[in-house]
Amino acid sequence: MSCHDHSNALRWARRALGLLSAALLCLIPWTGTASAHGSVIDPASRNYGCWLRWGSDFQNPEMAQKDPMCWQAWQDNPNAMWNWNGLYRNGSAGNFPAVVPDGQLCSGGHTEGGRYNSLDTVGAWKTTAIGSKFTVKLYDQASHGADYFLIYVTRQGYDPTTQPLKWSDLQLVAKTGKYAPSQNYSIDVSTSGYTGRHVLYTIWQASHMDQTYFLCSDVTFS
Repeated sequence: MSCHDHSNALRWARRALGLLSAALLCLIPWTGTASAHGSVIDPASRNYGCWLRWGSDFQNPEMAQKDPMCWQAWQDNPNAMWNWNGLYRNGSAGNFPAVVPDGQLCSGGHTEGGRYNSLDTVGAWKTTAIGSKFTVKLYDQASHGADYFLIYVTRQGYDPTTQPLKWSDLQLVAKTGKYAPSQNYSIDVSTSGYTGRHVLYTIWQASHMDQTYFLCSDVTFS
């Protein structure tokens, strides 16, 4: 083999190894603890949205300028995105403000050893445009079912780009009954009087045990 051929072979080997590594990285979100739970996928929860936009390109330095809130989340703890469907607490007994303090609503009260703390960071998270009537869609990979869902919207005048989220900022817009175990749930919501940027806050009380998901989605009402 000539030196030229040897050099080409090495380049192709490195390229193949890089492609294999990228493929393996793409599998990470579906392994381990992430394979057992779920999240709001529309309007996307904060960490699901970051994973959706950047999961296959998470080392791209352009994220810092194009999507700075996701950038800080990746820098803080990449597992918040790899495990986008594991943001829950066990044993809340329905007394959510007792276990999730003000300012920590989007991390579920610094659950999972603080893995999701970056989701509480105040700033201009990417938003999903919605109208006064919209549908919240959840993905439940393990088919836990739901005792109920609670959907909140932040009060008019609250500014999520400058203010930490508190329980007193939330207004209940939908409460459901039980959902049989499935992988996909849809909740139709009708609101009025909301304009501009808001946080949509979803509480999902799973049926298989006292397990509660606390999920922040950033939206813009048009």
